[in-house]
Amino acid sequence: MASGNSAIRGSRVGAGPMGEQDRGFHADRVAVSYWDARGNETVRYFAANLPEEEIPDVIDSPSTGLPAGRDRENPPSVSKLEPYKTHLAYVKERRTEDEAAALLDDALTQLRTRRGQVPKD
Repeated sequence: MASGNSAIRGSRVGAGPMGEQDRGFHADRVAVSYWDARGNETVRYFAANLPEEEIPDVIDSPSTGLPAGRDRENPPSVSKLEPYKTHLAYVKERRTEDEAAALLDDALTQLRTRRGQVPKD
């Protein structure tokens, strides 16, 4: 006679009188479709009793990583990414010493006028 395990051969461990509907697998759900800028559709399921304002209008599309909206005709646009700038591109954008001094003087003048202290020339 075999002893030690209480499970009957061929039965699932943990199976009991509870069915799937008792665990929430068959809860009422609402399917919401989202579209990204490339036309890919993503369907997300939300609980049927969830208020409409709690369902997000925009999600990230899992297939492309782009933002996806609920409006099929006007999906969110692809954000423009700035291209990578090299160090030389930043050097070319630098201002000259005269421009930098003029900007500093202008900023100081604006600060002093806001505080009510106008410099005497």
